[in-house]
Amino acid sequence: MSTQQLPVVVIGAGPAGLAAATHLVERGIEPLVLEAGSRAGAAVREWSHVRLFSTWGEVVDPAAEKLLAPTGWTRPDPATYPSGGDWAEQYLQPLADALGDRVRTGATVTGVSRAGRDRIVDADREQQPFVVHVEYADGREERVLARAVIDASGTWTTPSPAGGSGLPALGEKAAADRITYRVPDLKDPAVRARYAGKRTAVIGSGASGFTALAYLAELAKSEDGKGTHAVWVLRRGISGSTFGGGEADQLPARGALGLAVKAAVDDGYADAVTGFRTEAFERDGDGRLVLVGEDGRRLEPVDEAIVLTGFRPDLSFLSEIRLGLDERLQAPVELAPLIDPNQHSCGTVYPHGHRELSHPEQGIYLVGMKSYGRAPTFLAMTGYEQVRSVVAAIAGDLDSADRVELTLPETGVCGGAGLFDTPDTQQTDGGGCCAAPEPQLVELVAPTAVGTAAEEAPAGGCCGS
Repeated sequence: MSTQQLPVVVIGAGPAGLAAATHLVERGIEPLVLEAGSRAGAAVREWSHVRLFSTWGEVVDPAAEKLLAPTGWTRPDPATYPSGGDWAEQYLQPLADALGDRVRTGATVTGVSRAGRDRIVDADREQQPFVVHVEYADGREERVLARAVIDASGTWTTPSPAGGSGLPALGEKAAADRITYRVPDLKDPAVRARYAGKRTAVIGSGASGFTALAYLAELAKSEDGKGTHAVWVLRRGISGSTFGGGEADQLPARGALGLAVKAAVDDGYADAVTGFRTEAFERDGDGRLVLVGEDGRRLEPVDEAIVLTGFRPDLSFLSEIRLGLDERLQAPVELAPLIDPNQHSCGTVYPHGHRELSHPEQGIYLVGMKSYGRAPTFLAMTGYEQVRSVVAAIAGDLDSADRVELTLPETGVCGGAGLFDTPDTQQTDGGGCCAAPEPQLVELVAPTAVGTAAEEAPAGGCCGS
């Protein structure tokens, strides 16, 4: 069998992986989707209680819709917002069913290489098929040959730790009984009881952190949640852009989420601790957690901690593949400058496809969330355009592969300009960005929190980062 007759292995049966498989089928190329979970969309199902800030119209791949049409599938109202559970049950699972036995669940990829060639060997390397090692839930192992590999395994399984240096804080592992790295489902009675009436630290300032804070504020307003209080731990200061784009965000639900968090702080359901980089978790006499900062600050004890500091890619099973990854983000080197939060202040992500996603090892692509490495700004529609371009390239249709046209919604804020606050730095050189306003501090008064003085940072008011 020639290499071109082999299937393309797709790692992960999430939104990007299933879309990739759909595009492959559309081009007459046989995909084999390997999903570690027991069902399609396994990672999405783990946050089934969280509502997306993208509408149905933005989270259904056009090629997938065409594949689903003959099955009698009805597309949900494109203007409404699905939860993760809705997305999995009403779209991902039907799509996996339509793909049939091309999707294998309970199949964990443990390694990818070139057949007969480890990472070192150059000789005839590109002529060899890829070899993918798979371990199934029942303990069986298999060796699969592939013409190309599309890694859409995401980053869900590797959340970042609480430590301000990127490493777990001292005592973080020992405090695992009081720490979660996921947005809690407060509709689950057992989970609700864990946080009701308790003092909880929420570490992180992204959409997940916003969601957790909004949920805790709602709990605090309820009859069974009186006394619930959040301590919002931020590594940066508070500025006009901290709460997102608000009404200027082209994804209204995303803007509303930031406004809900601001309301939670303003109404006293959450205190903010700024410029705090966690060094250690300690216990008080009652077993509660005491967060200790790198600057020596010690916060008042909390009952629980929700760590939402982002995710990072699992590259362990790709150790025999020659990847070209940016040293900061662990994203493909050509893509990284387009999404690097150290550099970007304004403007949406530039359209990108197979060329930005390529590696020194030809024929392997990291797509979807995993392609962004540690960058936090990924949207589903980005992944759909990525896989369309990548599959066209695998099929040899470079005209289509290079025709990448994607306009992403703007956030309504200027973000980035470095991950640490630089009060005197502002984008004024044009650079595709509208003029930034003067910095505007959001004053927070948090009498029970330690060190809540706001630090000045570039304010929002222009394009999305």
